[in-house]
Amino acid sequence: MSKQKFARVHQFVFAFYMSGIMSLMMSGIITFINTGLTEGFLERWGPAFLVAWGSAFPLVIFVAPLAGRLTARTLRVLADER
Repeated sequence: MSKQKFARVHQFVFAFYMSGIMSLMMSGIITFINTGLTEGFLERWGPAFLVAWGSAFPLVIFVAPLAGRLTARTLRVLADER
């Protein structure tokens, strides 16, 4: 596999895992804050997670390059201030 193709696949797999983990954690926290740890918590958390992940995965694919550029720009400015 070429380095360019590997980098593209790496970005996709990273986005898959990152969006899944973050969606799982955030939907759990928000469900807990909104409804508490009551009966049916997992039944409410599951659908919330699926909606969150369904939104987060495509967003991470498109936002990650922008976040990378913003990070590089920020670090460049900080390095220039030294």
